[in-house]
Amino acid sequence: MQWTRESIRRLTDGELTQLRKNAGGLGSAEIVALCDSALLDSTRRVARTGQGEAKKPRLIPRRDAFERRGVFSDCLTNWGGIRSSDDTIVMSLWADDIRSENGACSYLLWAPNQDGSRPWSDKPGGKERLKHCVLAAESGRAEGLLVYGERLEGRFPEDKATTVSGVDPAVVLEFRVEHRGQEYWAVWGARAARTSQQRQGDSE
Repeated sequence: MQWTRESIRRLTDGELTQLRKNAGGLGSAEIVALCDSALLDSTRRVARTGQGEAKKPRLIPRRDAFERRGVFSDCLTNWGGIRSSDDTIVMSLWADDIRSENGACSYLLWAPNQDGSRPWSDKPGGKERLKHCVLAAESGRAEGLLVYGERLEGRFPEDKATTVSGVDPAVVLEFRVEHRGQEYWAVWGARAARTSQQRQGDSE
């Protein structure tokens, strides 16, 4: 079957999760990204429409989500960590800040605090995120957990949010970290696949 954005969006969350797993095993980055986008939209839609509890995604605390991925920490405010079993960087991403276009997804992981624009970057959590970005960019891969909640106007959610509802344990992103100027971005889907193919071609 030829999967399209429209056909994927008609699937149930359970079917999306299974399709994403199958596509990941086959190395189909574009299908994985389309599934991620559809799952993300589904969760956002539930949050906006206030559907019954039975239909809402089951969210768990960020710390519990990290532990399920093999990352353990005594700090409750961490937004990332390193899995000791394979040194994989695992980061949490604010779901509403993910950008999606034409099967490609991206997320700004870290940017410098220029003229006071991103004070979190200079705090311990921001410095740790920068360290994780550098390591992930060098290793070529990282994992992401989706965090849901309500933003606090004028603040970045990593720094402070009105509410943090939790993490959807059913969705684990796999992405590359790109260093763009002074910023670090998570990218996955069509663009990441094209970039990887281009680099492979350049090395041949």
